[in-house]
Amino acid sequence: MPDVFISYNHGDKPAARWFAEAFAAEGFDVWWDATIKAGEAYDQITEDALRAAKAVVVLWSPTSVTSRWVRSEATLADRNKTLIPVMIEPCERPIMFELTQTEDFANWRTGVDPRAWQGFLDHVRRLVGAEAKPARAVAPAPRTPAKRGEKGGVPSLAVLPFTNRSGLPEDDVFAFGMVEDIIEAMSRGVEVRVLASSATARFRGAGLIEPQAMAEQLGVRYILEGNVRRVGEALRVTTQLIDASSGGVAWTQKFDRPLAQLAELQEDLVIEVATKLRAQSYKLEIERALRKVGDLTAWEAVMRSVAAFRKMTPASFFTAIEEARKAVEISPDYGLAVALLAQTQAVLYNQLMPDNPAEAARIREQAERAMALDPDNSVVMSTAAITLSIAEFPAQALEAGLRAVRLDANNEYAHHACGIALSLLGRSDESIAYLDKERELAPDHPTMWTSYGWRANAHMRAERWPDAADAYKAALDITPDNAAPHIGLAVCQRQLERPAEAKVSMATARKLEPDTPLAMWELRYGRGLAGTPVREVFLRHMREVWEDCAG
Repeated sequence: MPDVFISYNHGDKPAARWFAEAFAAEGFDVWWDATIKAGEAYDQITEDALRAAKAVVVLWSPTSVTSRWVRSEATLADRNKTLIPVMIEPCERPIMFELTQTEDFANWRTGVDPRAWQGFLDHVRRLVGAEAKPARAVAPAPRTPAKRGEKGGVPSLAVLPFTNRSGLPEDDVFAFGMVEDIIEAMSRGVEVRVLASSATARFRGAGLIEPQAMAEQLGVRYILEGNVRRVGEALRVTTQLIDASSGGVAWTQKFDRPLAQLAELQEDLVIEVATKLRAQSYKLEIERALRKVGDLTAWEAVMRSVAAFRKMTPASFFTAIEEARKAVEISPDYGLAVALLAQTQAVLYNQLMPDNPAEAARIREQAERAMALDPDNSVVMSTAAITLSIAEFPAQALEAGLRAVRLDANNEYAHHACGIALSLLGRSDESIAYLDKERELAPDHPTMWTSYGWRANAHMRAERWPDAADAYKAALDITPDNAAPHIGLAVCQRQLERPAEAKVSMATARKLEPDTPLAMWELRYGRGLAGTPVREVFLRHMREVWEDCAG
């Protein structure tokens, strides 16, 4: 009969492991599903342990509250009077548990208050009927400090020889060329370290080999395999990305091109495959870094910063800065970490701080240092370029953005950087051309809504208000709960003499961010439209619609 049963969603496994180890250190007999042995009947073993446990610790999080299994386990524990609920992330608990006293350990990753932890343990002991252990009086340390100087972590990828399923000699040539071109395209960024094709040549025609064994031989984290075959009048390329740690397929996709146009479209096909692959590997690395509890490398801290930054909320900006600062502390000369720290601080300054030339100059110096540390890295250069634009140095930003494009014309971030700088410089049509290229390269990027915001900025500077309104609507199709595009759309609708629609858009924005004052919106949009007469028109309309909603 276990003392403690831990109920959790599998997405919260790091937290479950932390609690399991902490309870075990206190002498409790702990059951969680990681203890199930291969071959055992999962459902029956779990139910038996749940019913027999003296205490059932339920870990509530945004993922577990939607889990049918966790809800059921919590319900049974409540019925048996063994329930001890714990909040590991802010969330709304199922309504039937809202009135149940719940311990708040949302800060379990960074260290819980020793007194709160001791009180929690006393509660568990009372339910279990165990005696206190006087030797332990503090909460367990949740994370191991990262090692200074350890950049580490950039994922490694092996692209295996593609299989020719058509059996035609000319398709052999195409398959070989695809591999070489994908490796070359992937090698330009920082998202992944790609092995040369010579390293994988021995696996051509080698038959079935377990992904984990292959990855161990090659020393890589991911494996890309693919095949080509003819489907009617088209050539189909099928790729799949394998996560070597699990052997599971992390991503798969088919790409078709007409045979008659293959020579002309082959480069486009390579770009599409490489762009999607880079985005997917980036996503996987972010998820991996967020799951890790301690001993972070600089790369993993960068990934955690990117994850927070993409949420684009005031609170997430502070988290992004904290994680980027950790990356720089771990590896002070890591160009990407320095560039990201500069960018996160620039966004915080731009969105939340009054004009401060000294702070803007400090951010510029950080961006310049990042470029000096890694001048041939397109991602570092484009990150620094965006930083310079946000800190209101668009001319210097354009120089960096154009260099990023020269280094890697398929880096969508580089085109985004050029688009921002050109918009701020009043070169609207050129700006939109670069933003069009960004959209072509990465139409599904999670922050594409920001690109539409800058597209709206470029249109407004050219006094193309209907086009600006359309751009804001496109941004809202991606992120309907973001107040900023609603504000911009309200102003456009006011300019286009649609006051009722403008009032609805502004009311929606104010409902989404009730604590953001008008002065803050004036600061943000005023900076984006600095140096153009449109600025005063925009700000006047914004005040008018704001007052309409207040009346």
